[in-house]
Amino acid sequence: MPVASVQPVTDPADERLADYVSLTDVALRSRQEPAKGLYIAESSTVLGRALAAGHRPRSVLLSPRWLPDLERLLAGLPADDTVVPVYVAEEPVLEAITGFHVHRGALAAMHRPVLEPVASLLAGARRVAVLEDIVDHTNVGAAFRSAAALGVDAVLVTPRCADPLYRRSVRVSMGTVFQVPWTRIDPWPDGISVLREAGFVTAALALSDDSITLDELVADPPERLALVLGAEGHGLKPVTVAESDLVVRIPMAGGVDSLNVAAAAAVAFWATRLAAQVPGESSRGSV
Repeated sequence: MPVASVQPVTDPADERLADYVSLTDVALRSRQEPAKGLYIAESSTVLGRALAAGHRPRSVLLSPRWLPDLERLLAGLPADDTVVPVYVAEEPVLEAITGFHVHRGALAAMHRPVLEPVASLLAGARRVAVLEDIVDHTNVGAAFRSAAALGVDAVLVTPRCADPLYRRSVRVSMGTVFQVPWTRIDPWPDGISVLREAGFVTAALALSDDSITLDELVADPPERLALVLGAEGHGLKPVTVAESDLVVRIPMAGGVDSLNVAAAAAVAFWATRLAAQVPGESSRGSV
């Protein structure tokens, strides 16, 4: 297992903690984290899922009471000679470093894995989701959690979509961003042709006069399906809708015309799950 090098910290300005400083500045973290080749995992649950997915920590920052949990997580990993710096600080010091109350008292700076090519993710997939320009990290994380829970094989995110490995996205997803294969599809919407060449029918979730209902899609599902979901507010770009093979709407009641994109993703993934169900998959689960 990796060796934890436990190092007490009392000074919020300690230069060893540069990865954790001012994590509340979304614009700063969105620019710097990918460039520096890292992302932040928050809470022992999220860290455990990251480690289980083969991701490597460059350091951990936590309060003393979470140290036994970290040691148990590291003990479950294959043996190697990796030394992981573990900075231990009291919670007021953690808050002074990060600028917020640390959820469950633990953070880890993780090495960012190299993204796979789009073709690799599509090779064995039957049902994928495309997230177009979704800028809210909470919605991205919620969509990934639904994708993991409801058997989506892969997620593609467009160049302007928020980073799935941003701290809030990871936390909202409960670490399921590490379970679902994902990569960026660039350029977009030109990437629709890549999906089509791989045998996927692209279904844009949008309001349109020529749309079919989600029920109609499920009644005669294509063998390989790409569900395309758009940004908050304006939805999908008109060019994306025009280029897609199908336009699909979720039937609504009560005078409501649409759902939040994360809710729409969950509904669409649930409705199409049986078409993509593989042997041994259970249709039972929990909320």
